[in-house]
Amino acid sequence: MVNATKGLFISCDIPMAQFIINMNASLPANQKFIIHVLDNTHLFVQPHAGEMIKSAIADFREANTYEKPG
Repeated sequence: MVNATKGLFISCDIPMAQFIINMNASLPANQKFIIHVLDNTHLFVQPHAGEMIKSAIADFREANTYEKPG
């Protein structure tokens, strides 16, 4: 018998995957969203986590963006 799980497939570079894995690890057990780490650059996560991941990545990039002094 086949078990199917609905989820979101994420393909990214290794540092971004590690960022997402670390974000998942920092959450309590009942809020973890990674279903399976497929390899270094591919993750399968719960569908509701998509927007949360996008906003966390946007915040991370905003905090780490160089702005030339004006």
